[in-house]
Amino acid sequence: MRVYTYSEARQNLASLLDVAQRDGAVIIRRKDGKSFVLQPETRNGSPLDVDPVKMDVTTDEIVRIIREGREYNG
Repeated sequence: MRVYTYSEARQNLASLLDVAQRDGAVIIRRKDGKSFVLQPETRNGSPLDVDPVKMDVTTDEIVRIIREGREYNG
């Protein structure tokens, strides 16, 4: 795992993120000796998973709208 000083990390953030993505993580060390790990977020599930939206539309209304659209375009 690559170690960067705080100053290096600040000056090269874009490339540091690329290294973290490629290698899994990087360490940033401050002058006071404290270290922090920067790593890519791991996603669970599909990126297409979205939270549902509450709407007051019935299934019948959705089907009717789709049918009207098909009649208009077809």
